[in-house]
Amino acid sequence: MLRPKLPDIPTLPTTTVTPQQTHAPASSAGRPVAPYVGVGVGAVAAVVVVGIVLTALLAAVAVSAVSVAIAAVVLRSLLSSADKR
Repeated sequence: MLRPKLPDIPTLPTTTVTPQQTHAPASSAGRPVAPYVGVGVGAVAAVVVVGIVLTALLAAVAVSAVSVAIAAVVLRSLLSSADKR
C-alpha cells in the first residue's frame, strides 16, 4: 500500500562496434613507447595527490588563522572591558 513504485530500467539497444585498428607511430630511437605511458599515468596521479594534500593543508591553515583571529578579538574585548571597570 505505501510502497513506492520504481520505474522500469530502460534497456539500450545493443549495437556491435568494430574497433578500428590503428598503429602507434614508431619512435625514432627504437625505444618502446609503453614505459612512457606508465610514467605519464603515474605522474598525473602524483600531481593529483599532491594537489589534494596541498589543498587540505591550505584549508587547515585558513581554519587555524580564523580561530586565532576570533580568539584575539575575544581576548581584546575581555581586556578592554576589564580596564573600564
